[in-house]
Amino acid sequence: MAVRKAIHTDDAPGAIGTYSQAVRVGDAVYLSGQIPLDPVTMEMVPGGFEAQAIQAFENLQAVARAAGGGFADVVKLNVYLADLADFPQVNAVMGRYFTPPYPARAAVQVAALPRGAAIEIDAVMHL
Repeated sequence: MAVRKAIHTDDAPGAIGTYSQAVRVGDAVYLSGQIPLDPVTMEMVPGGFEAQAIQAFENLQAVARAAGGGFADVVKLNVYLADLADFPQVNAVMGRYFTPPYPARAAVQVAALPRGAAIEIDAVMHL
């Protein structure tokens, strides 16, 4: 049986439920969904969708680094949006953080996200 190791960093919001920020199993790291919470105040970042998307990516990046990797190691992203009309902005913000070859990705609209967030992002990383 593979050993599971929980990953934690104070540079990303603490879990607001019964989950780890990420779990490493062998060379795979499963990063939990990140919403646009400021990791210090645990409050939603002010501003519109772009500010929320940037914070969600920053939080995800902090967890990836804590696991010993970075966005270049991400092989799969799932993006959850409160409004699919924000999808073009996701592409623009994502382009600031990722370079080709881009990870596989899904983007879906959901009925609601925790704390009224406009975006949540989770990922799988291979080290």
